[in-house]
Amino acid sequence: MIEVLSSAALATVQDLGRTGSLRWGVGTSGAMDNLALAAGNLLLGNALDAAAIEVPVFPFKVRFGEDCAFALTGADCAARLDEQPLLPWWVHQARAGQVLALGLPQGGAHQRGSRAMLCLAGGVEVPEVLGSRSTQLRGAFGGHEGRALRRGDVLRAAAAGAACKTGFGLVPPALALPLQQGGVAAVRVLPAAEYMAFEPASRDAFWAGEWKITAQSDRYGYRLEGEALRPIAPMELRSHGIVPGVIQVPHSGQPIIQMRDAQPSGGYPKFGTVIEADMWRLGQAPIGSRVRFIETTWDEALAALDEVRAWLDKVARMVELHRGAPVSVARQPG
Repeated sequence: MIEVLSSAALATVQDLGRTGSLRWGVGTSGAMDNLALAAGNLLLGNALDAAAIEVPVFPFKVRFGEDCAFALTGADCAARLDEQPLLPWWVHQARAGQVLALGLPQGGAHQRGSRAMLCLAGGVEVPEVLGSRSTQLRGAFGGHEGRALRRGDVLRAAAAGAACKTGFGLVPPALALPLQQGGVAAVRVLPAAEYMAFEPASRDAFWAGEWKITAQSDRYGYRLEGEALRPIAPMELRSHGIVPGVIQVPHSGQPIIQMRDAQPSGGYPKFGTVIEADMWRLGQAPIGSRVRFIETTWDEALAALDEVRAWLDKVARMVELHRGAPVSVARQPG
């Protein structure tokens, strides 16, 4: 088990998300960087969708109550185990009583993330709700008591104490699967239902410009700042179904990207949709950073998802070599 010693805010238990419940008005939740979660689980020999702790605000500190293997993926947070520096994207072994501390994310302009994933041997052991262990903050269910973690919380690792190969890691996807445009981090976008209802100049500006991720951004949505997007004529739409990745444009003209905790319906015009293969990139984009959008096609979006799956397959084969036992990629992000 582990005990939370300090948690700045909004660290939650997440897995790959709650699918199949949108028809009941329940959003997907799940890790903002599902690739980091999947890779961390593969490194430990866990099921790909085992639950982990997502840490978006720092510092964060836990004490291990028993021996436990763990992996740190996502943002490089200058982690220390009893003051011993730890490598990111690596499998480590903690002994009972040791304290793990995560500091502020570090790295270069295109490598610094915003969220760390703390994956534990066997996954974080919390009850499933609607087929997922993810925390649903809006509905206050799932994860650990349906809320963010706070000091004094105790969580169990399903395979704490079990033998686990440690001392190896991998190259993070930010380096293995880079994507930039003009030296700025980028994501690929499919035009959506109301795309052609916007002025041609606005459509051009969307692809050509840089967009700042404002401080009014969280797991529910990213509010962007840039050249206002103007419709050809005023639009009043009935509420309709939306999913994570949908880019909506409110009356201000400043886009909002729906993220993992997005509500399942909304009435703002839909300008585009960030492809699923690139949602992890957005999940790691720091507040205040800038992002660019690349227009893509359905076939290109599917090819990008295949590229992500191929990377995970490569990780699985590497883990198999180090652990000396077959590893199966049973469920993949997307």
